[in-house]
Amino acid sequence: MARPLSIAVAQPRCAAHDVAANAVAHAEAVRAADARVVVFPEMSLTGYELDATPVAPDDERLAPIVAACAGTGTLALVGAPVAGPRIGILALDGDGARVVYGKVHLHRGEAVHFVPGEQPAAIDVAGWRLGLAVCRDTGFPEHAAKTAALGIDGYVAGVVHAEHEAGLHGERARRVAADHGVWVATAAFAGPTGGGFDRTSGRSGIWSAAGELLAEAGATPDGIARAVFVK
Repeated sequence: MARPLSIAVAQPRCAAHDVAANAVAHAEAVRAADARVVVFPEMSLTGYELDATPVAPDDERLAPIVAACAGTGTLALVGAPVAGPRIGILALDGDGARVVYGKVHLHRGEAVHFVPGEQPAAIDVAGWRLGLAVCRDTGFPEHAAKTAALGIDGYVAGVVHAEHEAGLHGERARRVAADHGVWVATAAFAGPTGGGFDRTSGRSGIWSAAGELLAEAGATPDGIARAVFVK
């Protein structure tokens, strides 16, 4: 049986297109979170800027996050535009970074700049299997179903929601938990970002496999929520 897994959702401040500054903010969040896994919002490294340049896994600007992960034993799941170009998730640990997922369900505006990911994905962490999603993916029950078919224990997502959409996190998390009996963690932007999101929701949260809200961040930047998954 896998040991309990500590997981956090973080919503750091974000400077548009400034990967270097945002990486420092991510590193600070990793250190503050005290968790084995830290999940960040959609495109958290650049802001929700649809014209942002893709970030390569070997980009030297990611060094602060790698160092923070090395010092804490953390796996950071970071939102960024990646090669494709896709709206992706980078997994960073003390050994470096790799692309682990590309957003499957794009909005019309996103499709002008990006191509969709080809399939659901999951990663293994300390005996746990975590399914991956980005924002609009979470609104499609078939996405969760296909991801659950990979044998997941949890479903984690980075999102950007407007201020009035804060309730979406819980609605979708509870649906995934009810349909598939898995834990859910959603990291949401707080504060302004690109794409017309002058006011975002914050309220990143973590839900149990029974759909119970275990932890929730506030509506302002720099918030972190943390919980422990158990089997």
